[in-house]
Amino acid sequence: MSNQAQSKGSPVFSGRIGFLGAGKMATALAGGLLSAGIVTRDQLAACDPMAEAREAFEKQTGVKASDNVEGVVRQSQILILAVKPQSMPGLLSTLSQTLQENPLIISIAAGIPLSVYSRNLGSHCRLVRVMPNTPCLVGASASGYSLGGEATVEDGKLVQKLLSAVGIACEVPENLLDTVTGLSGSGPAFVYLMIEALSDGGVRMGLPRGTATQLAAQTLLGAAKMVLETGEHPGALKDAVASPGGTTIAGIQALEVGGLRGCLMNAVEAATLRARELGKQ
Repeated sequence: MSNQAQSKGSPVFSGRIGFLGAGKMATALAGGLLSAGIVTRDQLAACDPMAEAREAFEKQTGVKASDNVEGVVRQSQILILAVKPQSMPGLLSTLSQTLQENPLIISIAAGIPLSVYSRNLGSHCRLVRVMPNTPCLVGASASGYSLGGEATVEDGKLVQKLLSAVGIACEVPENLLDTVTGLSGSGPAFVYLMIEALSDGGVRMGLPRGTATQLAAQTLLGAAKMVLETGEHPGALKDAVASPGGTTIAGIQALEVGGLRGCLMNAVEAATLRARELGKQ
């Protein structure tokens, strides 16, 4: 990641952000914040018990990652809890014995409610629960967040600025964050399947693989930009492409017969329900 990339924005936070967990989501978020230029490498710290995760984080971000939770906690004013839900109880136990100041604590773990953090760390803690997604690495994330504990209005504004620097961010009631997880948290994987399938269709009909994948990916990107930038309903934009008796409506009929709408709705529902299960566990 170049220094030139870091010059795109201006810092919105002068302290240090510590990632507790240095896996793929933490790496993507840290990389996105650096690319946006709103923090410098000196403002980031990370730890993870897995050497492989630390090495990948360092390679992607240029930020040193250690296995020392206490060290990262002591030097950070914002702590981002980025471990898997199954590992959260152990991390919270460590934090309950380590926290001395009152940092802003942001969790990006799927499914775990704010009440769990308050119960383990104390009701005085400033808490925010966030569900980002991996496109934050390229400045195109879609995040949802909820404030909890003693998080202030200013904390909320800071989280909004940080997340908006790497995409869009929506504050939602906490009871809807599992739905955000199912839609935009898991959604990129659903879209990658769609891109792969469209590419397969192009290959089947004679296009070279590289060309088919490039066209498929750009088609989804362009369609998404049309929705976001025109404000038109997706159905209206679809109708504008589907001429009477034309190629597009023939393809749409094939999608309807195959149940594309129902499959995508079921995918969001299944991912949402799984997020709820993880929270209960």
